[in-house]
Amino acid sequence: MTAFSTAVDGLATDIRLPAGEGPFPAVLIRTPYDRTRHRAEACGWASRGFAAVVQDVRGRFASPGEWHPYTNETADGAVTVRWIRHQSWCDGRLVAAGASYAAHCALVLALDMPEDARPDAVIAAVPALGPAETAREASGVERLLSRAGWWAAHGDRRDSDESALDKALATDPGLLAHLPLTALPERLGRHLPSWADLWSHHDRGHLAARAAHAGPPLLAVGGHHDHFTDETVALWHAWGGPSARLLLGPWTHGLVTAPGPDAGPAHRLHLGELYVRWARRALSGELTPGRHGALALGGADLWLPAGTDGEPRTQRPRLLHGSVFTADPDRPVRSDELTVPTDGPPDRCLLVTTPLPRPLDVVGPASVRLRATAHTPSADWAVRLVALTPEGTAERLAVGVVRHAEPAGHDSAFTVGLGRLARRLRAGTRFRLEIAGHHFPAHARNPHTGDDPVTAHHLLASRREVDPAGVALRLHVLPSRPTPTDPAEEILR
Repeated sequence: MTAFSTAVDGLATDIRLPAGEGPFPAVLIRTPYDRTRHRAEACGWASRGFAAVVQDVRGRFASPGEWHPYTNETADGAVTVRWIRHQSWCDGRLVAAGASYAAHCALVLALDMPEDARPDAVIAAVPALGPAETAREASGVERLLSRAGWWAAHGDRRDSDESALDKALATDPGLLAHLPLTALPERLGRHLPSWADLWSHHDRGHLAARAAHAGPPLLAVGGHHDHFTDETVALWHAWGGPSARLLLGPWTHGLVTAPGPDAGPAHRLHLGELYVRWARRALSGELTPGRHGALALGGADLWLPAGTDGEPRTQRPRLLHGSVFTADPDRPVRSDELTVPTDGPPDRCLLVTTPLPRPLDVVGPASVRLRATAHTPSADWAVRLVALTPEGTAERLAVGVVRHAEPAGHDSAFTVGLGRLARRLRAGTRFRLEIAGHHFPAHARNPHTGDDPVTAHHLLASRREVDPAGVALRLHVLPSRPTPTDPAEEILR
């Protein structure tokens, strides 16, 4: 194996070449997270016959220039792709690969470039599609905790400090509650001009819209417990290339290094080996056309074909308490706690179903239909679905948040989407539904004044009323025990 470093248009770039005579197909990883952290990955590609190219994006680590997230990746990536294809060690074939922000770098090459700068295949894991998608839910509600953590760690700086937000919260536990949220950099003691700019982006769907016209094959990888799950699945659905594969496991944003509580031995895949095998087939044109893939069934230690959905089933939970409650942004329902307070006035509407008489395989989109009233002109409705096990423990299954702006006191019926579930639940499990006005700090608090939650200076409490008879939990349930599949067979066929 041969290893060397160079500068491509000034950007720090490491190359590892396989042993033997070339030329070779290449894999390109462009990252803001330090190219040196990818040495083992690059060696893995090179040992399997690929020229591995890993590059620090502009303004990060060893690459010069200013770091402007999501701004320079199309142009810089195109220069790098063209440079690689002109090297004697490259046979012209190229795979763009990456996870999170690096997946964005790979996708813009496939979707925004002319053919000579376009990769021949794309591996996009837990893709951060763009600033609008990462900043907000599809409903417009701001993703506060994840964005504050990312910007504290990586924003407007050359290096990274992964623990920056944790250290700041240890010193100032109320950090994320200070108003306005645009003043967060001052509380962190950091110069973060791009923090305020992040919230100015509302153009969701740019890459997803272009995905219908994609040319190369796609391997999209995500986790059931990742905050970009819906975007990953939507990308796979929209992809117009000759083939699209989806691998969705019971993992968080760290994929197999961060399994969820429902992961089993069958879900411990060797992703690197699978990526290499898929890339070989993609570059040789051996993948069958169409959308295929594998979906992990959490709690069951098996995989299903991607696209598997159960039959819709509606459950009517009974009210425990809180049909009338107060959504007080000074005492918000917290996203990091599953304990429900039993003293004081209710801060949420709490409902529960009867125990499951038999095991249940829930696979597909989940949602809650409700009729409710907010006595403020702006209101968020956060719905959390929790599994109560037969042993009495609580486990978060799904969360959905929507924002309503309508006359105070207006009674309305609406649906809150909870994303997709793929989970086997044991007999005796009960569903708990929590309907609240906040889900903080995962999401910014709605101030209930009609002001933008990012720039608001003042907060109001919001009286809420929920019609218990109008609450319906809609799940998709497999009618019989599923036939398992092999994830490698689904990805590679």
